[in-house]
Amino acid sequence: MGRAAEMLGVTPAFLRSLGAAKLIEPQRSDGGHRRYSRYQLRLAARARELVDQGTALEAACRIIILEDQLAEALRINTELQQSNERRSENAGRRSA
Repeated sequence: MGRAAEMLGVTPAFLRSLGAAKLIEPQRSDGGHRRYSRYQLRLAARARELVDQGTALEAACRIIILEDQLAEALRINTELQQSNERRSENAGRRSA
């Protein structure tokens, strides 16, 4: 946890507060140390940005969750559009 906090320029207490807010839930090593994924570190960095801009921690966590959900929805939408385009192209070839 100390190394992750140092990398992000935050305190370990800040990282614990993100865990308490359920934004990130790090894995634990056999010795009980918190292990953060790169994805979790990106979320923590985004939380720090928002908090540094004056956003309350709980609000920052909610914003990040919504941003993440939007990115996933956009990804799925793009995949569906590409799939529909391929189907339309295939249907056009069959009818020609």
